[in-house]
Amino acid sequence: MTEKVYVKSLDAMRAIAISAVVLIHTTTRTIEATKDNLTGFPFTLFLNQIARFAVPLFFIVSGFALELNYSNHTNYFSYLRKRFSRILIPYIFWSLIYYFFVYNQNSDNFFKVLYLGNASYQLYFIPTLFIFYLVFPLLHKIYRFVANKWILIGLFISQAYILRQDYYVKPYHLNDPLHTALMCYFVFILGMVAARNKDRILESAKKWRFILAGSAAITGFFIFLEGMTNFLKTGNYLTFYSNFRPSTLVYTILFGLIFYYIFDKEHLKSSPRKKLSDASFFVFFIHVIILENVWKFVGKSLFNSFGSMPVGKIIFDPIFFGVVLGLSFLAAFLIHKIPLASKITG
Repeated sequence: MTEKVYVKSLDAMRAIAISAVVLIHTTTRTIEATKDNLTGFPFTLFLNQIARFAVPLFFIVSGFALELNYSNHTNYFSYLRKRFSRILIPYIFWSLIYYFFVYNQNSDNFFKVLYLGNASYQLYFIPTLFIFYLVFPLLHKIYRFVANKWILIGLFISQAYILRQDYYVKPYHLNDPLHTALMCYFVFILGMVAARNKDRILESAKKWRFILAGSAAITGFFIFLEGMTNFLKTGNYLTFYSNFRPSTLVYTILFGLIFYYIFDKEHLKSSPRKKLSDASFFVFFIHVIILENVWKFVGKSLFNSFGSMPVGKIIFDPIFFGVVLGLSFLAAFLIHKIPLASKITG
């Protein structure tokens, strides 16, 4: 067994991806309160749209981390046992919490809910991750084939085409987790390839960092305009709720390169990033419960008070996001002090 390889920027990228998920959900709650009045609350929509790299980036990080240390597994079943033991128990635990206590009007039976990941709206991600866990060893075996530059280009083009059809033309009639897997197979494979070329990618990101940053900013603004324009044309809220578009694919890759460069710097301490990364999984599960309670007891009344004022429209969402994210990480740090609690709660 070889020594485990540690890439410290991955910790920061996990924490950033989870924080972006929280930002999407807090701003979505504000948009719902405005009854989809996007023109009246453009800053809320802007924050919501620029965070859309969250889910694709997490799949990149997942592919990267799996490929980085897969050689430490002796066989397929030891690999599955380790991966599923870390995620399956927390997933079942939190699905039970959401299914019976938070959103208890779900008409599907619990086992179907587990498969679909719809006990709560953020959980759809987990069954898709299970699919990628299952197929990863096969992808690892044929790595030389999928890592060929022409194959990668072909995969990118096919993924962009699928995203375009799903977003602009007609959504594919696939339920999760298959739908999300179809939307994200390229970024997962890209993460695997990045793991094998991490030093070259870091050097390239350092060399082109200003162009990457400028391109990411332009792409992020385009995504904001895209969501706004398409909703005003169609009235379909999915036009700005979607994480999966050709534009977000490019945006995620650009931001992933920037984050990888920024958080790999030697002078940045690893300890805070490691603690935030370790807490991120718990935050992913619990933040919706905290969001619901903050909105119920404080957020809704504050929004009703400030939502009509120009300054209030700007400051409300950062405050709402900061409170939900801060309480979620605080809960994670406190729960993780209990022995073995993280095995159950994530």
